Amino acid sequence: MKGLAFAVAVAVATLGGCSSKYNTTDIKKSTQMLSRDEVVTIAIPKDGYYGATIYNGSGKDTANAVKAAFARYTDRVEVSEKCSDIDCLTKEASTNTSYFVVPQILHWEDRATEWSMKPDRIEIKLSVYKKSDLSLINSTIINGSSKIATWGGDHPQDLLAQPINEYISLLY
Repeated sequence: MKGLAFAVAVAVATLGGCSSKYNTTDIKKSTQMLSRDEVVTIAIPKDGYYGATIYNGSGKDTANAVKAAFARYTDRVEVSEKCSDIDCLTKEASTNTSYFVVPQILHWEDRATEWSMKPDRIEIKLSVYKKSDLSLINSTIINGSSKIATWGGDHPQDLLAQPINEYISLLY
């Protein structure tokens, strides 16, 4: 009987941990849709960290995931290599830019999930501004946690594409 209970517990844990989980919290939601003909400039956020560990390259990974999501809707998307915030973008962005996107990494946690059973976690804030008057068009916070049943090789950056793609699709 103990063997059956153990097998059921393992099956539930395995099946329950087979998919990543995402949640979004809208900070500012607008009915204004973005134009596919306008240029989008994306800042590179500062690298994420957890405790004393800084995850080098996580800011660039986040900006690239945001760029890839926008590229589904416009060919006019660029990443600013110099800027991580709205103040810098207003000074450095090209004159033909119409929208600024400022990602912020609020939480970035890379765990050895396959043996610790602790999922990788991310929390990313995305804010979209209209360049002409710097008004905030839309802003959200995306939370993600990895599946528990991994075979190694999963990382927080693997959690970026799906929720960012879903969010950007709502802007067009």
